[in-house]
Parts: sequence; C-alpha cells; structure tokens
Amino acid sequence: MTTAVCDSFAPPSFPFRENVSLRLADANCRLVVSSPALDPTLWTEYLAGAVRSYAKHGVERTLNIDAIRDGADTRLFFAAVDNRDRVVGGERVVGPLWSADDSHAVIEWGGSPGAVTVRKMINDRVPFGVVEVKSAWAQSDSPYRDAIATALARTALPIMALLGVQFVMATAAAHVLDRWRASGGVVAAAIPAVAYPDERYRTKMMWWDRSTIANHAEPKELSRMYTETSELMRDVQGSSGIAVAGAGTAR
Repeated sequence: MTTAVCDSFAPPSFPFRENVSLRLADANCRLVVSSPALDPTLWTEYLAGAVRSYAKHGVERTLNIDAIRDGADTRLFFAAVDNRDRVVGGERVVGPLWSADDSHAVIEWGGSPGAVTVRKMINDRVPFGVVEVKSAWAQSDSPYRDAIATALARTALPIMALLGVQFVMATAAAHVLDRWRASGGVVAAAIPAVAYPDERYRTKMMWWDRSTIANHAEPKELSRMYTETSELMRDVQGSSGIAVAGAGTAR
C-alpha cells in the first residue's frame, strides 16, 4: 500500500454531529470516536477508566485529571466499549498544537537531556499539523486487552484523516513502543529516553508521519488501518452528509 493511498482521505468538517464507531471483532468491542462536548457521559467513563488503570501502577498523577476533566484541550477521544457498554480502553487527542508549549512532552523532558531537541522537533512540525495522543489505556483484566491496545495503536491514520494533520505524536515507556512501531510509528532517536514518570520507566517520543506511515507500518497493520479509517470516514459521511474522499480520489 502506497503513501498516496494513505494520503487519500479528505478531512471532514469538524466537529461531527454524533459519535462514529467501528466494530473490532478480535477485541470484542466497538471503538467509538467522540469529543468531550459531544458525549460528556462517555468522556467521564473514559476518564474514570484511565484513572483506575494508571492508579494500578501508581502513576495516576501523570493524567493531571483535574486539569483535563473539562475536555477543553481534547479535540477528540477514542473509547473501546464492550458488549456490556463498559469502557474498557481509550485515548485522547490534543491539538492541533500551536507550539511545543502546548505539548505535555515539554514537561516530561523538562530539565533533561533532549529538552531542547523536543521543543525543536515539535515546533518544526507544527506548520504541517501536529496532534498529541495522551492518556491511553486498556483494561488490564480484560481477556481482550492486547487486541484493544493494538487497536488503539492503529488510530494514527484515522486521526490524520479526521483532523487533516500530517503528524501524530505520543510519548510512552519503551515496552509500549514495539506495538506502536507496527502501526508505522518511528521513535525519535535523537531524543534520549527520560525517566518519566519515575525511575521505573524509560519514556521515549514517537512520531507518525502521514507521508511515510505506509513505509514503516507492518503490512497487516497498515491494511487494517486503512480499512478501519475508511469505515470511520464513511460513518462520518453518513452522519453529517458531507463528502469524504476515498482511495484514488483527489483531495
């Protein structure tokens, strides 16, 4: 699959009028895309799950829950909803960023080697559209945890398509990176890992670039990303009555 195909989705008018979703058979859930203003109940359930998940590792303070609860900085969020309508995973998307100061990564690398490079790397990409994925989690006791986490790793292309940005950025501990690499993410090798949120972790920065994601993603995951993105965009089109370009359609 070529970069041109990945770049063939035209962003819809945003925000859309209602939640959009797709069924993930291997994860036994629906992946719902919404915004805090559009579905405040789902947003609250997603946040509650994030707090529970992070608290199990003693790192819930990194969510800064009181600051993000109103959803003001969250453009959209993904929630994995199981057959009993429980939120069993999710993530939120911040941006598009106006500058590096809008990114939590600046805090994570503050005072550490690589802090200057973090700022430059973000600021250099801002003109092309950058969003940051934060607060990702999958319910630890779910038998589908791995499939849910893998599905969340595939959201880079849907995010690019929905928001019309070129870059998706996230930070995570090293053990998460292999899953993210499969979806086309590239570790920022020029930035040293940082001990965040504490010495148990070695956090790194990862980027997905719309112009190169097809070159870096594993073929199976790329195919699923494209299929899932197409399905979500059709759902947006159906709910809003707007035209959405598909593969081979001029932007």
